[in-house]
Amino acid sequence: MVAKNTHSTIATIDLGSNSFHMLLAKIDDDKVRVLEQLGEKVQLAAGINQDLQLDEASMERGYECLKRFAQFVSDMPLDCVRVVGTNALREARNRKVFIKKAEEILQHPIEIISGREEARLIYVGVAHTLRSSKEKRLVIDIGGGSTEIIIGRDLDTLLLESLQMGCVSYNKRFFMGEKLTANRYAQAYTSARLELMSVEQSIQKMGWQEIVGCSGTIKAIANACKFAGFTTPDADITREGIIWLKQEILKLGDVEKLNIDGIKNDRKAILPSGLAILEAVFDALNLDKMIYSEGALREGVLYDQLGRDSSENAQERTIASLQERYRVDIEQAKRVSDKALEALAQVADVWELEDERYAELLDWAAKVHEIGLDIAHYQYHKHSAYLLEYSDLLGFSRREQQSLALLVRGHRRNIPRDKFEDAVEDSESLLRLCILLRFAILFHHIRSDQNGPQVKLIASNKKLKIQFPEDWLENNPLTFADFTQEAVWLKRIGYELVVS
Repeated sequence: MVAKNTHSTIATIDLGSNSFHMLLAKIDDDKVRVLEQLGEKVQLAAGINQDLQLDEASMERGYECLKRFAQFVSDMPLDCVRVVGTNALREARNRKVFIKKAEEILQHPIEIISGREEARLIYVGVAHTLRSSKEKRLVIDIGGGSTEIIIGRDLDTLLLESLQMGCVSYNKRFFMGEKLTANRYAQAYTSARLELMSVEQSIQKMGWQEIVGCSGTIKAIANACKFAGFTTPDADITREGIIWLKQEILKLGDVEKLNIDGIKNDRKAILPSGLAILEAVFDALNLDKMIYSEGALREGVLYDQLGRDSSENAQERTIASLQERYRVDIEQAKRVSDKALEALAQVADVWELEDERYAELLDWAAKVHEIGLDIAHYQYHKHSAYLLEYSDLLGFSRREQQSLALLVRGHRRNIPRDKFEDAVEDSESLLRLCILLRFAILFHHIRSDQNGPQVKLIASNKKLKIQFPEDWLENNPLTFADFTQEAVWLKRIGYELVVS
């Protein structure tokens, strides 16, 4: 079942390390009907140098591709389009340069997702594409810059791994400018086995009943196995097929000479590196066969986008998991969240915070602002911010994580305005959210279940006025002292707080 959507057409764009993909779909009676699928080999990962800088040529390839995608999505509402970037953009130190121009072309924001979030979304795509099953599935996706390994059951993930090995990055590392020798292939295979050593035991311990591969590399290998007769009724790729394909590649010794049925010309150059990774996965996990799924990251992003208004919301599950893991005082978190959202409703129009994503951010920040207390009370707000910025938060983009971490970092004592301005484009909006979060925390400083007074918030450009009932502050000196000090903190970032 697909969640209700206020718009009938939605789109997802996957900025992969090898290829860029776009999926345009129509939502009709809670069913998804694909209208358009586009994909281009951009090979962004091939343009990352030893200093982790994207070169101009690779960025230009990306821009040209996105100009074509933009014809479909540039006029679509913001909440109908989701664009995600993966390993190459995670690694590139100058990714902001690329992202800025790419967003101008698409007229939509770009999310850089973590490796584990990429793995989760891949599984969502596979799970919605294949038949429903209560058996455990092992899913393998060999991308351009990373390989994701997931175990799940039905629509739920049980294990998520993302490894730094991909067909484009391994091609550049082991096969560029060299003949296809057995020694070169062995180096790529050995490197992949070393990457797998850190996760293979935990994967095998969990176990599975079905093995699924997805994305371009595995599709190409499955096609080659099919044309050569190395498939079975229950397998698109077999161990025998991998061994045969490896022998064929090494026998030819040159990618230009590769002429294997089922392998497209634009896949030939990266086939040896992708095959070496897949063989390493088969050997590390003792696999004999695998089926292929058309569903992958772009489909996962699509279904995840549809599910953000349903019980399948991964972000809400992540927040709840953080609260449980770090033993958050749930009652206090709810008090702060309710008060912060109540305050937001009073000032949203004047402070231009009416977009629903601001309410989501404020709600999440209120619910997890105290997670750092599980580490230490001293400067716990910094511990909280660190955990939020550097943990793999499933369902969250890098930008969302950074914004959430900044809100929590600034929820007490000095507000680091410079960090806000350096890190996010809408820094003023985030600062205003931070002020509202601080108000809610101070309001519930004594952590009491008793109903507090009704207060009125009046906002102007750089000013916030808080009106308490007459004589209430005089009878509650702790709250008065808190807000008197708060006026000092806010003055440091250019805001005036007036309490009466």
